Amino acid sequence: MQSFRTEIENPVVENDIIELANKIELFHNGKIDEEKFRSLRLARGVYGQRQEGVQMIRIKLPYGKVKSNQLHRISDVSDEYSRGRLHITTRQDIQIHYVDLNRTPELWAELERDDVTLREACGNTVRNVTASETAGIDVNEPFDVSPYADALFRFFLRNPICQEMGRKFKVSFSSSDEDTGLSYMHDLGFIAKIENGVRGFKVMLAGGLGSQPRHADVLYEFLPSDKIIPVMEGVLRIFDRHGERKSRAKARMKFLLKDIGLDAFKELVEAEQEAIEFKSVAIDADAYEASKPVSVEVPQVEIANKNAFNLWKTTNVIPQKQEGYVAIGIKVLLGDFYTDKARLLADLVEKYAAGEIRLTLRQNILIPFVKEDLLAFFYVELEKLGFVEAGYNKAVDITACPGTDTCNLGIASSTGIADELERVIKTEYPQYLKNEDLVIKISGCMNACGQHNMANIGFQGMSVRTPDKLVAPALQVLLGGGNLGDGNGVFADKVVKVPSKRGPEALRRILNDFENNAKGKSFVDYYKEKGEKYFYDFLTDLSDVSNLTQDDFIDWGEEDKYVKEIGIGECAGVVIDLIATLFLESEEKIENAKAAYNDKVYSSAIYHAYSSLVNSAKALLLAENKKTNTHAGIISQFDELFVASGKIDLGVDFSELIYQIKKYAPIQEFAARYIKNANQFLDKVRAYREAETSKLQQKAV
Repeated sequence: MQSFRTEIENPVVENDIIELANKIELFHNGKIDEEKFRSLRLARGVYGQRQEGVQMIRIKLPYGKVKSNQLHRISDVSDEYSRGRLHITTRQDIQIHYVDLNRTPELWAELERDDVTLREACGNTVRNVTASETAGIDVNEPFDVSPYADALFRFFLRNPICQEMGRKFKVSFSSSDEDTGLSYMHDLGFIAKIENGVRGFKVMLAGGLGSQPRHADVLYEFLPSDKIIPVMEGVLRIFDRHGERKSRAKARMKFLLKDIGLDAFKELVEAEQEAIEFKSVAIDADAYEASKPVSVEVPQVEIANKNAFNLWKTTNVIPQKQEGYVAIGIKVLLGDFYTDKARLLADLVEKYAAGEIRLTLRQNILIPFVKEDLLAFFYVELEKLGFVEAGYNKAVDITACPGTDTCNLGIASSTGIADELERVIKTEYPQYLKNEDLVIKISGCMNACGQHNMANIGFQGMSVRTPDKLVAPALQVLLGGGNLGDGNGVFADKVVKVPSKRGPEALRRILNDFENNAKGKSFVDYYKEKGEKYFYDFLTDLSDVSNLTQDDFIDWGEEDKYVKEIGIGECAGVVIDLIATLFLESEEKIENAKAAYNDKVYSSAIYHAYSSLVNSAKALLLAENKKTNTHAGIISQFDELFVASGKIDLGVDFSELIYQIKKYAPIQEFAARYIKNANQFLDKVRAYREAETSKLQQKAV
C-alpha cells in the first residue's frame, strides 16, 4: 500500500486507492460484511465475474473520449493485470476481465497516472456520463455537448449525495434532435437546444430498460445550461431520500417517478433548490480542452482493392461540421479488441488525427478529425489492424452484451448468436450492409445491457423447458423498438420465444417479410402497421419445443450441453455484527463531514452528516427487525418506534431534526450545527442499543 503514495499526486485519489486496499484486507480477515464490501468495491469499478475468484474491472471513460496516452495506459494495465483483451460497453466504458481482486488497488493506481478512473463505474452511483460520439463534430448539433457532459461528470464524481443510493443512476447527452445519446431511456437525458441565443437542454427524466422498460418523461422542454447541475443535484437528493432500497427490482428512478407522479416530483426538485449550495453553475465551454487535429503531410499509398475501399467509404466515413475533415467509424465485432491493436491505433491517431478516439454506444470506435486527403492512408493502416470491415452503425453491426461468457447474470449466449446473425446478414442479405434504419441488439438476460428492448429487432437470452423437463437455451424475439428523435422512442414488443439455434431462421423470416412487403417504410413504421400478431403468426412454429434435436441443447459458441446457471456470488464466510458495523460507518461519515467542513465544502459536509443520521437510525430499526426500504421510510419509522414511544428523547421529532437539510442553505453555521446533531444522535442510539443488549444478556443469564 505504501507504493501508492509515491505514484499518485492527487491526495483524494490516493486515499481512494488506499481505502480500497484496506477494505480488501478487512474483507479477507472477516472484519467487514460481504454486502458492504460489495457496495464499496462496485463503486470502485470492481465487479464480480461469472468465473469464481476473478473480477471484471470497468474503466469509466466519460462520453467515450479516450486520448492516445490513455489508450496506451489502459493497454499496459490490461496486459499486466488481465489477458490483453479490451471490451467496449454500450455505456462507452472499457471493461477488462479475469483480474485478481488483491491486485485491483495497484491496477487503479496505474490507470490514474494518465487520469483514468474506476471510481463509480459500477455500484449505486452516478454511472458513466454518456454522450453522442459525434459531439463536437456533428453537422446537426447546435453546440458541442462535451464540455457540459465533462462538467457534470466532474461535479458528481465523489459527490457525497450520490455515493450510496438505492440503485444506479444513468445520464446521457445528445448532440442534436436525432437524440443519438438515447435520452428517452435514461434516468436523466439532455438534448442540446438553443433558445433566444441561450444554450440549454431539453431534459428527459426516469427512462429505463430492464425487464420493465419505461419511456422517460419531459422534465423541462428547455433548461438553461447553468441550471443542469443544480437540477440534477435536486433529482439525486430526492432519489436518494425516497428511492426504494430493499427491493432491487423496484429501486430505479422509473419506479419512484411512477409512484410520486411527474408534477409532484418536479415540485420536490424545485423545493430542494433552497438547500442546494449552487443555484446556478455556469459551464465555461470555451475553457474546455478539446482535441485539435494535427497538421501533417499526406503519405502516398496504393489501394489494393478499390471496390472494398469505396464500399468502406460509403458505410464507415462520417461527415464533420469542420470543413476538410471527416470521422472514421471502426466496426468492432462485439466490442472486443486486443491491446496490440489498441496501441497501434493510439499511435496512428496521435500522429495523423487529433490524438483521441471515441467509444460509441454501439460498442464501436470513432476516429474524429481525419483530413479528407488522409482517407486512403487511414484505410491502408486500419486494414493492417483488421479494422476496415464495412457496415459501421448499419444493420450488420449487431450490439451484444457479454452474456454467459463472463456475466454472473447471463442466461444464454449473446456473443455466439450475434456472431452467427452477422454472418447470416453478410452472406445472405448483403444489401443490408448499408442499411442504417435496421438496428439489431442482443442481451443475455432481461437486464438489457445489450439494449435489446429498444431495437428494431431484439433478442433476449432465456431458457426453455421441453415436455420431458429438459432445458435448452432460448431467445425471446422482440420487434418494433426504435429511436424516433427529440426524446421520443418506442420499446419493442415481446413476440415469440424460440430455441436459440432457431434464431437465424427467425431473423431470415423477419427480413424476408420486410423485404417483400414494407414498400420503403422504416421497420418501426412497418411493424406498427402490421402489429404483433402478424409477426407472431409466421414465427410461432419456431417456438415448438416438442421436436428439438440434440443440437438445440447446445448454445451458440459452446460444445457442451446447455445448463441454465446464474453465476454464484461471493461470500464472506463469516458472521459479523451488522448493527455494530453500521455504527462504525456512521462514525466514518461524521469524520468525512468534519473533513469536508474543514475544507470549507459545507454542502458535502452536510450531506455526509445526513448520511450518518440515516445510517444510525437504520441500525436501530434493523435491530428491531424492521424493514428499511427508503430513507424517508427509515425517518418516519424511527419517529414512530423510538421517538413517539418515548424510548429515545431527541427534544424534537427525528424528522424535524434530519429534514433541516431541506430547509437551510449549506452555510458554515448550519453545517457545524448539523454535524454536531449527527454526532449527538449517534451517541444516543448507540447508548440505547448497548442498554437494550445488556438487558437481553441479563435475561439470558
